[in-house]
Amino acid sequence: MKQPLAYVHPEAKLAENVVIEPFVTIDKDVIIGEGTRIGSSVTILPGVRIGKNCQIFPGAVIGAVPQDLKFRGEYSTVEIGDNTTIREFVTINRGTSAKGKTVIGNNCLLMAYVHVAHDCIVGNNVILVNNTQLAGEVIVDDYAILAGMVAVHQFVHVGSHVMIAGGSLVRKDVPPFIKAGREPLSYVGINSIGLRRRNITNEKIREIQEIYRYIYQKGLNISQAVEIIEAEMPASTERDEILLFIKDSKRGIIRGYMPD
Repeated sequence: MKQPLAYVHPEAKLAENVVIEPFVTIDKDVIIGEGTRIGSSVTILPGVRIGKNCQIFPGAVIGAVPQDLKFRGEYSTVEIGDNTTIREFVTINRGTSAKGKTVIGNNCLLMAYVHVAHDCIVGNNVILVNNTQLAGEVIVDDYAILAGMVAVHQFVHVGSHVMIAGGSLVRKDVPPFIKAGREPLSYVGINSIGLRRRNITNEKIREIQEIYRYIYQKGLNISQAVEIIEAEMPASTERDEILLFIKDSKRGIIRGYMPD
């Protein structure tokens, strides 16, 4: 259903039951899945693909060209999964030649004034709270929660099930399953509440805690900790995810908390 005061380019592809409110602009080369609602004054630019049953609130701008001086007009996209909510005045830029696309997964919530820059990859069930800002080529894995006014440096990787405190400056990679806070951003414990809410067993939580004791609380450097964990702790999905994250880190992981 389209309001007469909305503009939809004739080459845009919208499912029959998409709701378009007044003053919306939808450009060419846009695909929107069934059950999605586009709020008033939303702008959706070329190269955007939006899944099913999404909610886009007033003032959002999706698919604007990257704020990257290396961008030369190459074709790129924004891809948004199913059941994702994008609140007021969120901005999501399309990709560059680096990855060719910016991706937001399924069941995500991007609260008001969030910015997602070019070539970011945001997983499923991620929450970005008001005014969180992702620079270019940031990766945020499944079930991560970034609280209000978090600013994430370009190329940073945030692991799955992470909780980052509001107002944090994220300059280094944040490994999976942990809470991060303070300044500079530091490990402050396991995200045990979040893990329990997602039906992770207490046994698994204790295993994760023991892994991070080696990494952050036994006076070892990261290489030493990884070597001991591989040698002494049995392989598991969680152990291997943590170790792979650390080995693949380009910027290095955040430090442990050092009391004054």
